This record gives sequence, structure tokens and C-alpha cells, in this order.
Amino acid sequence: MTEIVEAQHKTILDMDATELAQKIRDREITCTEAVSDYIKQITKVNPRINAMVEERFTQAIEEAKEKDLQLNESTAKGDLFGVPISVKEAYDVAGMKTTGGLLYRRKAFASEDAEVVKRLKNAGAIILGKTNTPELCFCQETENKLYGRTNNPWDIARTAGGSSGGEGSLLAAGGAAIGIGSDIGGSIRFPSHFNGVIGFKSGMFQVSADGNFPNINHPLQQRMLGLGPMGKSVRDMKRMYHIIADRKPAAKTLDSVQIDILPAATNFPLAKYSKELLDDVAHFLSSFFPIERAVPPYFNDSALLWQEIMSIDGERASLRLLCQIKIQPYGRNMPRKGLPTFHLFIVICHGH
Repeated sequence: MTEIVEAQHKTILDMDATELAQKIRDREITCTEAVSDYIKQITKVNPRINAMVEERFTQAIEEAKEKDLQLNESTAKGDLFGVPISVKEAYDVAGMKTTGGLLYRRKAFASEDAEVVKRLKNAGAIILGKTNTPELCFCQETENKLYGRTNNPWDIARTAGGSSGGEGSLLAAGGAAIGIGSDIGGSIRFPSHFNGVIGFKSGMFQVSADGNFPNINHPLQQRMLGLGPMGKSVRDMKRMYHIIADRKPAAKTLDSVQIDILPAATNFPLAKYSKELLDDVAHFLSSFFPIERAVPPYFNDSALLWQEIMSIDGERASLRLLCQIKIQPYGRNMPRKGLPTFHLFIVICHGH
């Protein structure tokens, strides 16, 4: 009886994208109802969290009405047909701005969609708007001089993480059924963890980065960039990944899989609750897989290696984008005006 009552009171905002898409196909919910409910929720929560920085509500409603007509005509197509989604500001969406949080790009409108946006639209998704990032997506916080700071919806005094913090915050606050982020050093994983949503970084070169800002040119940095889904459930992540991926991962058996989990006792500070949860996860998985509680090889060197790769050549290309000026060799005539938190990152990278 309890399950029946809960099902009856389940709202559109409670459903993951997979369930919502099915309800729309079964004509239990209209596309217009779904989009309208999410717009109402964004209007309610966004003033406090500042997650969505550019909306397209009018266009989304019109697209929803068109899709309802397609349903009536039995011409609906796509795994995300009628599902309202959000998009990280780093992705080009035709007719919308792609600023990277930079003041001088506040009128930089995209003329066409990024490749992943095209695929999501072809799958029937309806874009509600774009979500905040730090400048150039290079920070573990989400704050910039153009749009300001994004807050964690669970506690607005706390960080939403970065750089896909706008996505994580909006999804946690019920502002979209599913979203899309990007990750080169934790930019999907950190905000997913901080906001309590699901997120996956894609495998190397499996998702196209065409139309993603800033453009990554160095081969080593390109190897680390992964564009991936964020949302409410693992099955949504699988569904989204199959839509946006160029190359599907090969099927593998789990017979020979060993899972490595960090030991609870490390030099890294963990709350008592986190340590207990880590132990619980290890105990549960040990019934299915061999478990090794150990620090992986080169674990302590990984952060330094990441910083070295991201600061190749003094990151002159990023500084040019950041400041719109010609960058001199590091340490000589270093620009000091207008640098956001990214400046601290540069100093750290070159200060070993």
C-alpha cells in the first residue's frame, strides 16, 4: 500500500529522464507539462542558487508544443523525446552565449550547436537553458565576474564545486531531468559528489569536443578531457552516453575484474561517516568481486602530474583567452589586472 501511495504522489520532478521519456511516449504526461513544471521549479530555486545563467523558456515551451503534436501524429522519435535538459555553459547552443564566464565574451553568441548538443536535440531533448561555470572551466569552484557564484542547493553557504557546478546545483535542485558537463580534472565528478547527483566522465576520445569552450589543443590535455552526462540515475547516464558517444565501449565480462578501494586509514582527511561508508561499500562489493584495500601506484604523484600537464608552456593559450592580451614569458610583465581565481591556479602550477 505504501508503494502505491508513493507512486501516486510521484511528480514529474521526481522522475529520472528514462521514466519521464516513457511516460511521455505512453501519453501519460505531455511534453508541455514536463517543460512547464521544470520552468516553474527553476524560477523558484534559481534566485538562491544562481545555477542557470541563460534561459530559453519561451523557445522550450514552443518546442514542447510541437513535440506534443508529433506525439498525436505518431511521428515522435528519440530516446529523450520531450525530456527537459540543461546544458553546461561551455557548450555552444545556437542563438545562445558561450562566454566561459568571461566579461569580454558576454555578447559571444554561438551560430551553431556543439556536436553533443546536436545529438541531444536529435534524440528529442528540449534545452531549458545553460548553467554556470568558473572562468574557462578551470577551477573547482563555480564563480566568475560575469555571472557570479553558484551555490549548493543543500546549503547555499557551501560550494557547488566546479567546473560543472551549475549543472550539479541545478540538477540537485530539481531544475532539469538530466544534464551534460565536461571534465578534465574532476569537473563532472566533484560537483556530482558535492550536490548529490550522478555524473560520469567519458572515456578518452569517445565523445566529440567540437563546440566546447575553451578549445583544448595540446594532445596531452585532449587525452584527459571527457564530456559526459549528469543526472539522477545510473540508467540515465547509460542512456545519455549512448546518445553522445562516438565510440561505444566494448562489452566486457566481469569474471576477471578486481576493484581497488582506498583504505579507510590514509593521510587524506575523511569524516567518520565517510570512512564507515567506504567500509560498507567495500564489504558489499566483496561478495561479487575481489577487493583490494590499497593506495594505487603513483596516487600521490597524480595531482602534481595533472598540474604539470595543465600548465604546459605556462598555459599561454588560456591566459590569452582570459586576458585578451599578448602573453610575455612567465615572470616578465605578468598581467595583474582582471585575473580571477585562475591566476592562483597558474601560480600554484609553477610554484613547485
